[in-house]
Amino acid sequence: MAKTSAMLASLALAPLGAAGWAQAAESAVDYRQEITNDMRKCAPGGGPAVRVTVHGVKAAEGLVRVQSYRGTKAEWLEKGKWINRIETPARAGTMTFCLPVPQAGTYGIAVRHDANGNGKTDISKDGGGMSNNPSINIFNLGKPSYRKTAFEVGPGVTSITINMKYL
Repeated sequence: MAKTSAMLASLALAPLGAAGWAQAAESAVDYRQEITNDMRKCAPGGGPAVRVTVHGVKAAEGLVRVQSYRGTKAEWLEKGKWINRIETPARAGTMTFCLPVPQAGTYGIAVRHDANGNGKTDISKDGGGMSNNPSINIFNLGKPSYRKTAFEVGPGVTSITINMKYL
């Protein structure tokens, strides 16, 4: 029975060809990876990865979530299109994270401080920030263009700084 299932699965993937099968497999593991904040992956010789320094976390309450996205219109801040996510208890002031990325390329990083840890966005309490620190106003609340947040990551470790914003 298991042999038959494996054969059927390989036949179903056969029309994709080797490149299509590899792309299908890559897509399955490319998105929605919840990881720990392993700073060793941002040590000299590491990468590709992004070392994210977040300034201005308002309080040591709730959770801070950092997510990486491909820096494209189709994927930036789209539901379920994040690559890696680190979620950890907030510490007031500055926090540093290491987000590995699949390969060198264009990416964007989003940070959210869920101040009361309820998993919901409370505009009057929660904070946020994004790569390149774009301005956020009442007209683009929370979703600046991918063009404003995208940055290049090479084969090593790229360092960026994000300044948190609260209303």
